[in-house]
Amino acid sequence: MEQKIQLTHPQGEKAVRIDKAKYATMKKAILSSLKKNAELTHTEMLKSINEDFKKSKVKFEGAVGWYMEWVKLDLEANKIIERFTDKSRVKFKLAK
Repeated sequence: MEQKIQLTHPQGEKAVRIDKAKYATMKKAILSSLKKNAELTHTEMLKSINEDFKKSKVKFEGAVGWYMEWVKLDLEANKIIERFTDKSRVKFKLAK
């Protein structure tokens, strides 16, 4: 039986529970993308993760974009990554 993990939302809204292994895979991919690129838009992050999965031959079951969004929100809520606006574009970077 797969273990579930309860996510948190940066604005305290109700968040989902997802498979712990999928969370770990997506967290690693998001943090790796931000280490390589310093700051990314949502679209750039998704593209980077998809490319990384393809290159590493990661078989991710489910919608990569959906999982990326929820794990990204959880990482924001836990102050691991930060959301900021740059020239009216929302971007993300590793928290200091």
